[in-house]
Amino acid sequence: MTEQGGLDGLDGQGGQDAARRFGEYVAVRRPAPYVAELSLDRPEAMNAVSSGMARSIAAACEALAADRDVRVVVLTSTHERAFCVGADLKERNSLTDAELVRQRPVARAAYTGVLELPMPTVAAVHGFALGGGFELALACDLIVADGTAVVGLPEVSVGVIPGGGGTQLLPRRVGAARAAELIFSARRVEAVEARELGLVDELVADGEDRASALALASRIAGNSPVGLRAAKRALRLGHGLDLRAGLEIEDAAWRSVAFSGDRAEGVAAFNEKRRPEWPGE
Repeated sequence: MTEQGGLDGLDGQGGQDAARRFGEYVAVRRPAPYVAELSLDRPEAMNAVSSGMARSIAAACEALAADRDVRVVVLTSTHERAFCVGADLKERNSLTDAELVRQRPVARAAYTGVLELPMPTVAAVHGFALGGGFELALACDLIVADGTAVVGLPEVSVGVIPGGGGTQLLPRRVGAARAAELIFSARRVEAVEARELGLVDELVADGEDRASALALASRIAGNSPVGLRAAKRALRLGHGLDLRAGLEIEDAAWRSVAFSGDRAEGVAAFNEKRRPEWPGE
């Protein structure tokens, strides 16, 4: 199926489980109300990110970002033993230096596409999430992993560095020294240690990563879409700033929601002891 430019036909109430394909290797489904699932689907290569797959991830993210019915995105894998093993090194080995330069913004757009989604994002990780695969997970706000997960940024072992955001996102999770140790050693970290180090946020039983991530996404999606996007914006923009600057970011985000329809509905529903019906504006 050819790449699609939007999510028309996937209704906001999760009534259809049909996938909308973006190229050959990426599918988007609506498994629950207001939840979109972006699935990496290149099983023959354990979801190694080729140029074509990178373009599809970026296109899917562009469509999701524009869909006001999507409140949460869950990033999953269809492969039984891997979330994503990173860049397609077979393809990289065939590129000339000039081709590699041209390929760089293509690859980068996939990672920034996930990172810049305006709604909360959850990665569901099982099996190998290495290099660019782990960077796709790190680009999400939350990571749910099962007991089979093995994560790491091994790029220096093949003569490069993490180039999908790893050198910036990992220290934001685990601190500069721990990130340096993990990146410099190129070591793989299994699930239990990954949870202990904060590389993943929730550890679940084997095979339960997708179901648990979708359940978490559904809980999140019950909240105000305007509030969720504003809270994510404040969290992202305020991180790393001094407290005074961070509070200004928070205040700007508060002002963007304080007079919204969602705020009015939320307060009314609380006082009327009913579930809110968010207008999303």
